[in-house]
Amino acid sequence: MSRASAARRSVYAGPGFAARLRSHRRSMGDAWSRVWATPLASLATLAVLGLALLLPLLLGLFISNALRVAEGLGTVQDVSVFLNADVDAAGAEALRGAWASRSDVASVLVRTPDEGLAEFRQTSDLAASLELLDGNPLPFVLLVSPAGEAAAEPAALVAALEAEASVESVQFDAAWRARLDAWLGLGRHAVMLLGALLIAGAVLVVGNTVRLDLASRRDEVALLQLLGADDADIRRPMLHFGSLLGLLAGGLALAGAWATSAWLSAPLQALIATYAEGFRPVGTSPTLAFGVLVGASIVGWLGARVAAGHYLRTSRPAES
Repeated sequence: MSRASAARRSVYAGPGFAARLRSHRRSMGDAWSRVWATPLASLATLAVLGLALLLPLLLGLFISNALRVAEGLGTVQDVSVFLNADVDAAGAEALRGAWASRSDVASVLVRTPDEGLAEFRQTSDLAASLELLDGNPLPFVLLVSPAGEAAAEPAALVAALEAEASVESVQFDAAWRARLDAWLGLGRHAVMLLGALLIAGAVLVVGNTVRLDLASRRDEVALLQLLGADDADIRRPMLHFGSLLGLLAGGLALAGAWATSAWLSAPLQALIATYAEGFRPVGTSPTLAFGVLVGASIVGWLGARVAAGHYLRTSRPAES
């Protein structure tokens, strides 16, 4: 057995699983002591890391709720065809039968003027003004559901319906949903990009913190290297230190997300109720919280691993 190996064995209590487990316990205790040794510096580091994790978490929750609202609204595919005022029930039924036989039409529903008037009374603030009118001025409306390729590209079907002599106008409101989907898709990519940038920043913050800590213990590290400690022995406390910083920062990010959700819950529900009645926004679920804590610990571990590896490569004692 070499002198370095004997020294390492005397310092680290021998090889094997039990010795490695004791080393991990010492490393975890050392990580906690490093945090408590400089509380103000540790708090500043955790605040920066927590904000770096909180921003993508909040944006991700926002996009997730927006997607749920969009799914609740459904995909608008029906084409509303307003017939001329002189078209009666028989004429509307004839058009329904003719259009229902088209290959690009899945179904056609007739909405009578009385049904349209009843819906207008329920949804409009101008319902009282209807009492001033003589009779029902609303026309028959046919709700046409596209089929096949027309469901994805209904422009040709809309043009064909507009060309009918009995049609007054055609309304197709799916364009807003396409724009909404495009904005949500852009939002998802923006959150992913911002999250990647902020996580890279968090890795750099942890790495710089570990680098400064190692620099302040240069003599201690050099002594351990002379006693025969290998890179893994010196790196292990730093990895636990980085993981602990990430774990605590993840907890701060979750607390910030919970506080933000609680503060915005009432006005957010009032806003969403105007689009999707009965919708309840989602927050940080236990699964999401666990994922954030694990991911934050990995980010901290990665920052410590990079910093410790670079330090050890550049600070090896000279061979005698």
